Amino acid sequence: MGHAENKQSWRTSCTELLISVATPGCNGFPNLESKENYKLNISRDSMLLYADAVWGALRGLETFSQLVGRDENGMYYINETEIVDFPRFPHRGLLLDTSRHYLPLKAILETLDVMAYNKLNVFHWHIVDDPSFPYESFTFPELSKQGAFSAMTHVYTASDVQTVIEYARLRGIRVIAEFDTPGHTLSWGPGAPGLLTPCYLGKDPSGTYGPINPIFNSTYQFVTSLFQEISSVFPDYFIHLGGDEVDFTCWKSNPDILVFMKKMGFGEDYTKLESYYIQRLLDIVSSLGKGYMVWQEVFDNGVKVRPDTIIHVWKNNLPYAEEMANVTKAGYRALLSAPWYLNRISYGQDWMAAYQVEPLKFTGSTKQKDLVIGGEACMWGEYVDVTNLTPRLWPRAGAVAERLWSNATVRNLQDAYVRLADFRCELLRRGVQAEPLFTGYCDHEFGGF
Repeated sequence: MGHAENKQSWRTSCTELLISVATPGCNGFPNLESKENYKLNISRDSMLLYADAVWGALRGLETFSQLVGRDENGMYYINETEIVDFPRFPHRGLLLDTSRHYLPLKAILETLDVMAYNKLNVFHWHIVDDPSFPYESFTFPELSKQGAFSAMTHVYTASDVQTVIEYARLRGIRVIAEFDTPGHTLSWGPGAPGLLTPCYLGKDPSGTYGPINPIFNSTYQFVTSLFQEISSVFPDYFIHLGGDEVDFTCWKSNPDILVFMKKMGFGEDYTKLESYYIQRLLDIVSSLGKGYMVWQEVFDNGVKVRPDTIIHVWKNNLPYAEEMANVTKAGYRALLSAPWYLNRISYGQDWMAAYQVEPLKFTGSTKQKDLVIGGEACMWGEYVDVTNLTPRLWPRAGAVAERLWSNATVRNLQDAYVRLADFRCELLRRGVQAEPLFTGYCDHEFGGF
């Protein structure tokens, strides 16, 4: 999907598209600085696609494919046109949660296909969380053996992970893995004894566990080994380290933690204990030569982070525009997700609210606005599995994709509806079960099903 206008309505008689890439090379991985601009020129005499890099050529090929039509005689055609296109933001992502419900490899690959159709370029893989640990670690194999829903059927093997990374690369999509700590780690406990904090009821252990225990050196030895593996498996420069929603209740109940708090002079401020853990984690990841992204709580709680940290804004309790202003004022790069939680649905055309978001609509200088690198649509998995993933995502995520790709002036809802409805029909034609926007029908309504 994209915003482009045909200069002429004449059809070309050419049958060959010539592609020119200024900087050749197809073996690398896309990154935050990758060039995705392209120029597509379709005339009576020639069809030419120019791009600075292969990533731009991929985007141009996608546009070309969406311009090809079929007439009543079954003949393919494309109208004369000239398009100069480039993304507004370099990070245009989609988060999938594979812990609350395991998503089969096939579903992830199909999602990557549709991401490419929409020119989204980051797959944020929220791979593990409290409910399950489906990532098969070669350093700590017990994590998935004990923590997955099923160690036989509900894990991502090393081969699966490499398949996802390469499938994404060939579509110009980065894979950023998230291993969220110290909270959201209950599934880690069975496979890593001693890692989580034992909760207490009065003077006795209650038999339940809380966040990762931040007071033992063994914790950091474990975290170092795990993130050494993660940094070698996932080639992207960035790892998402989470850091959100740490529940302090268990820490407050644990006598060993109370002693540690006193020793460190933290008083009763458990955000300081959280910061102590996060800071050590960030130092570990930095030493591995990786950059990191964190959820906004890390910033909100005053953790000292590197200047090149990316702060991921997701909460709505403080208006997210205010949070974006605060993050960028402090000099950090910001990534927006707060208005784009697509797992939340409502009756009607809720894509419109997502489309009308303006990521730079906050009080701040031009320098601050330049620190916004883009955003991500999120599909959390509490009520989403393979049965409803695709229709809940598409075409709604296309509204977010256009907002992150197109110029800020491309805002007309009626124009967007026409494009999105047409694109939804194109998705059906390609075999993607995208849900309807409103009443009507598609020529290829049942194609591929």
